[in-house]
Formats: sequence, structure tokens, C-alpha cells
Amino acid sequence: MIKETRREFIKKLGILGVGISVIPAWIEKIFAQVIPKGNSKKYKSKVVIVKNKEVVNSKGKIEQEILTKMLNEAMRQLTGLKEIKDCWNQYFSHNDIVGIKVNCIAGRKLSTHPELVNAIISGLLLAGVKEDNIIIYDRGTQELSKANFKINKNGSGIKCYGNDAVGYEFYPTMIRSVGCCFSKILSTQVTAIINVPVLKDHELTGVSLSLKNHFGSINNPNKYHGNNGDPYIADLNSHPLIKDKTRLIICDAITGLYNGGPGYKKQWTWHYRGILVSTDPVALDYIGTQEIEKMRKAKKMKPLEDVGRPPKHIATAAKLGLGTDNPQEIEVIRKRSGV
Repeated sequence: MIKETRREFIKKLGILGVGISVIPAWIEKIFAQVIPKGNSKKYKSKVVIVKNKEVVNSKGKIEQEILTKMLNEAMRQLTGLKEIKDCWNQYFSHNDIVGIKVNCIAGRKLSTHPELVNAIISGLLLAGVKEDNIIIYDRGTQELSKANFKINKNGSGIKCYGNDAVGYEFYPTMIRSVGCCFSKILSTQVTAIINVPVLKDHELTGVSLSLKNHFGSINNPNKYHGNNGDPYIADLNSHPLIKDKTRLIICDAITGLYNGGPGYKKQWTWHYRGILVSTDPVALDYIGTQEIEKMRKAKKMKPLEDVGRPPKHIATAAKLGLGTDNPQEIEVIRKRSGV
């Protein structure tokens, strides 16, 4: 049972260094969901799943209008608001510089879809974010290009480039078990992050969802795949550059991968044709893992734990206070076609 008010909780976390009156608006809005007003109800993290079988047409192309409507519906369900502009204003303002962290390691057939990023950008523009203040990024510029993103390193408008275009911090940072140099995009260029991973399996860490996606924000991710990525993935995400800047997680689940990841393996993909949206990366990763496990079961495959790659980092992230993996504390909202 939560016994503190939202403001008491925020103050205890140290977000407030001065009076209560100076809580940034976006923090107050996010914590309005995280810690409800009053102290009589247990908070549940929301994970919204919207699916539409028509989002991919008969030619295998993404229907932009349908995907945008899917995201709009997810944002309404997440915020409880009707107007899309108001939904996006819950998390972003005209002062923000927003990094959209995509996942392009698997190539065009299993990367974050540019059409989903287009839908996200439409929402950011409604919130007053300037085009010049939007950066689509991943670990490598070439990978972004291969995933069909239009590269723009220095021109006006929306930017799109990899960490290689700007480099990493010169001095490493220690975060519990992890020592790394963060991308300068994350450390110096953006004030807010939208994490846009893909719903997929991983041959070492079990799954590659929102928490794992930030291995693409550091210089040395290959060092941290041992022991199923635990505790490294969770420890990395506990750093303020990630934890405090992340406003939304929007998982691209148009095509899912239930085995053989993180690379594209046609024989183990399935047409999920949906998106998962949350402000809680742990809850989203927990639910995303359940979706992958359901598909593995349907294909008569053993659970991830039974094949030696349980996604242990999700439980560790919960223990670090990054979110919840308790199904009793997660509200899953499912919406299907016709949105």
C-alpha cells in the first residue's frame, strides 16, 4: 500500500532540491501516473498493447495511417485523455530535445520501422517539439541507413545518425557492475528519450526489449552479455542518463521474433502486428517476454529458462526500482483491430 503522496515520494527521491513549487511540469505529469493522488490505492504500471491485422497490407508494406491511429489509441489508453495533443503534452514540451532510440541491428526486416517513428514524430510535433530538436539514433549510422532511415547529420529538420557520427564520452562512467562511455547523443544532446525497441528474442540474454536496447547507447556492449546479461543490463539502465531522461517506451511489435535473436531469422518470426506502450520499462519487458513465451509454447519450444537463457535482468531491474515485474502490479490494456 502506498502511504506517501506523489510530492512526498518525488521529494524523497531527491528530484526536488528546493521547494515543492519548482517541480518540472513533465515530472509532475509522469508521477501523476506513477504515484496516484492520495494514498489509498496501489499503483499499477500500464502496458498498452494495440494490434491491427491491417497494419501490414497484402504487399507486405506498412500502412502509415493505420499505424499512426494505433499509436494514437495507445497514447489515449496510457494517459486516459482523449485529445492526442494532450496525450503527448503529458510527457513533452517545446523546450525538449528528444532522442528516439531505435533498434536497427537486425537489418530492415526486423528493425524499428520508420513508419512507427513517423507516427511518434507526429505526436512530438503536436506537443510543440521542434523538428530541429528531434534526433533519431542508434549505435551506427550505416545500420540506420540499412533499416531505411533517412540520414541527416547536419542539415535542418529532424536529425538521424548513429553514435559513430558524434562519438562517445572520453572518460568512462561506472554504474555498479558496468564501466562504459556513453554516446554523446545521450549524454549531451538530448533532454528526453523515447525508447523504441523491437519485440524479439536474444540468444544470450533471453530477450532484447527496452532495457537491452540501451546497449546501443554505450561504447562496449559486448563486454556485458555474460550470465544472460545480468546484472549488467539492469545496472546500465539505473544510470540517470537513461533512467531520468526516458519518458516513453514504444515497442515495435509489427514483426516479432521468438527464437534465434537478435538477428533476423525468417523461420522464427511471426506477424504480431502490434505495438506495446508504457512508461515503465520493466513492466513492458516483462509483458513483452510473456508474449514471446506464448509464441514459443505455441510452436512447441521450451521456455527461455529451460534453454539456458532466462531474461534475469528484468527481475534485477525491478529490484533496482526501475519498474515492476509483478503481474499483480501491471495493468495490461489490450486493443485490437478497428482502432
